[in-house]
Amino acid sequence: MVVADLSRALSGPHAAMMLGDLGARVIKVESPEGDDSRGWGPPFARGSDGREHSTYFLSCNRNKESVAADLRSADGRELLTALAARADVLIENFRPGVLDRLGFSAARLHEINPALVILSITGFGHDGPEGRRPGYDQIAQGEGGLMSVTGPAPDEPTRVGVPICDILAGMYGAYGVLAALVERNSTGRGQVVRISLLGATVGAHAYQGTRYTVAGEVPGPAGNYHPSICPYGLYRAADGWVQIAVGSDALWQRLAPAFGLDRPQWALNRDRVADHDAVNAAVDAAFGQHEAAEVLATLAGLGIPAGRVRDFEEVYTWEQTRSQGLLIEVDHAALGRITLPGPPLRFEAPVFEAPVFEAQRSEAPGFEAPREHLAPPTLDQHGQQIRSWLGLDRSGQ
Repeated sequence: MVVADLSRALSGPHAAMMLGDLGARVIKVESPEGDDSRGWGPPFARGSDGREHSTYFLSCNRNKESVAADLRSADGRELLTALAARADVLIENFRPGVLDRLGFSAARLHEINPALVILSITGFGHDGPEGRRPGYDQIAQGEGGLMSVTGPAPDEPTRVGVPICDILAGMYGAYGVLAALVERNSTGRGQVVRISLLGATVGAHAYQGTRYTVAGEVPGPAGNYHPSICPYGLYRAADGWVQIAVGSDALWQRLAPAFGLDRPQWALNRDRVADHDAVNAAVDAAFGQHEAAEVLATLAGLGIPAGRVRDFEEVYTWEQTRSQGLLIEVDHAALGRITLPGPPLRFEAPVFEAPVFEAQRSEAPGFEAPREHLAPPTLDQHGQQIRSWLGLDRSGQ
């Protein structure tokens, strides 16, 4: 499975990285200046080549090869034509119309390769009254409503601490690509999969969306407390923070007597939500009489979902994180051996040998998750071998 990754920044590279994590060969086509995110920092890590390498770029480009090409040039157009003919998937996140102007509209790409699946990621959609607007994550967080429900108060809209709209667009995009590949198994033809940062954001509204569309309520920020479940949120023990999720009245019936919170008027979740300020204050007061470790031990004994608030150092040194394979080590061409956050999926074979029926078999190229991962590439690191593989001659250039 070959993926041509023409995207830059985060949404498209994240989608391509997900496919690379599943075993696809991902060829990242960069401008001669490189992906925008190569310059995003600090922090940077200085390599043996004397250059500074962006940790941002490293976060979303593992399991890829890099070739540099100016798509406005004859050489770049030749490379992209050859690559499109060989690829199964092409990913791009240019503004609408850019690829068309370069001579690579969806129609032209499907002339080159009718089986090609094209993933097109935009900021606000490929059409509509504002379809040509550029999109960046924080702009999408604001325009898509996330900042209006995040933060401590209505007059303090707050961005999510990771580029969640970019990541969601990449995830939805990869999910759409996989569906298109399954369909291609039957039809033999590719199609265009479209996702936008706006679409990915609205697609993740969950219960906050139906609060408006069904109940007619405009959600606002609830800080660190859940608007529909109580108690559910962040509470202060004597020496630190504790989070709990009392997701049912049965759990409340365990929590309340253990911490002196029994009140007949709080027996039902709907009543606790209606009186959430008083309930949350009472939980804070009860937990504040004990150290966090003691509170967490009591909650664990009661079977109540609870946890700490960890910083990133604590997360990455936590044995549970490591036990899930969430850290990988790779050999970078300039930085040497480095540790990266790894792919979150794990695959296990059946515990018994199940028969595979002939109708379930497919001759289409598939994925096999790699055991060894590739480090994010340096700019044009694989340019010569990719051009050779495509049958292109760079001699004399």
